Amino acid sequence: MLIGATKSGRSKHAWAEVYRSLAHGQAKAACEDKTVIGKFPRPVVDFAAAFVELQAKRHIADYDPYAVFRKSAVLFHIEMAERVMENFSSIDPKDRRAFASWLLFRNVARR
Repeated sequence: MLIGATKSGRSKHAWAEVYRSLAHGQAKAACEDKTVIGKFPRPVVDFAAAFVELQAKRHIADYDPYAVFRKSAVLFHIEMAERVMENFSSIDPKDRRAFASWLLFRNVARR
């Protein structure tokens, strides 16, 4: 949305820059900031909550050698991710861009 929706509609360099620019700790903090997130439409609120939850699950998977995952729980989380992504995709592009900006760009007021 920020760089271009299709390969032909975006700069290869700009896409590469944005693709790995998300600072996950900063994004988590932004998603947990209820005063800002609450101003977005419900699909963004749900996306932010899922981001935080799924990031925590990913950290367990990556860093806990004793973690055990049940197939049913994994499938549940995959379905959750698909659902929030689908709902997020259905909202007004201006809200998606605003949320992406909130996650990607350092906000001095957040300090």
